[in-house]
Amino acid sequence: MGENLAIQLFEGKKVRIAWNAEQEKYYFAVADIVEVLTETVNPRDYIKKMLRRDPELKSRWGTICPPTRMMAADGKVYKTQAADLEGIFRIIQSIPSKKAEPVRQWLAQVGSQRIDQMIDPELTFQMAVEDYRRQGYSEKWINERMRSIEMRKELTDEWQRSGVRDSKDFAILTNILTKAWSGMTTGEYKQYKGLTKENLRDNMTNVELALNTLAEVATTEYSRQSNPQTMAENQRIAQEGGDVAREARETMERRLGRSVVSSERASDYIKSVGSGNDNNQ
Repeated sequence: MGENLAIQLFEGKKVRIAWNAEQEKYYFAVADIVEVLTETVNPRDYIKKMLRRDPELKSRWGTICPPTRMMAADGKVYKTQAADLEGIFRIIQSIPSKKAEPVRQWLAQVGSQRIDQMIDPELTFQMAVEDYRRQGYSEKWINERMRSIEMRKELTDEWQRSGVRDSKDFAILTNILTKAWSGMTTGEYKQYKGLTKENLRDNMTNVELALNTLAEVATTEYSRQSNPQTMAENQRIAQEGGDVAREARETMERRLGRSVVSSERASDYIKSVGSGNDNNQ
């Protein structure tokens, strides 16, 4: 299922959350909620004991807690047991904890925030900014990333207007655009940075983000002017948009005497936060 992954804090403790756009539901990592409620250091063991004393919950566990992609402590995304609000409320019933009611109120607030975000998209941006800050990104990088998200949305909207619907076609066009300016497809680019399931744009430097955004802005403008009707026409325009950023990249590299396409990733940038070194971001 299509998820947007995020982390929310309850009393300073991290709770992993995934928004399922298709179902329009939040899914919460069960282990994180159990840890918050019980302060156990081994939530998996607590869950096993809880299910032994609550046979009804155990019989419905597979339905209540479908495997959902969540970010682990190592920064990678894995499938883990997660439940929507209704499922989490049922789990809370089986956990004697003085924090039960505060957690219920917090969960309801999180759900309300998502409804507010659907009404006012600006709130989604604000939430994303806070998530990036919590992860340690610099303000300079965050500003560039937010700009890139906005420009990417304009491009995908334009592709949809021109008839692109299939996710594979979106991936094809993105690969053409990315390779045109960087010399690599998105898969090759991620491999170059040593990434697996992590988001490529979340691991770009400021310069890389700026060039990628330039390619996407150029593609959007060319598409609006040309009004493509076929996938072949969209592919040609994606190449042209990427070429604009490639020319800018080559000009910059001639002046700098080095490549601006970096093998560095987010963990490298975040390490420099707090040291005052913002040069690579």
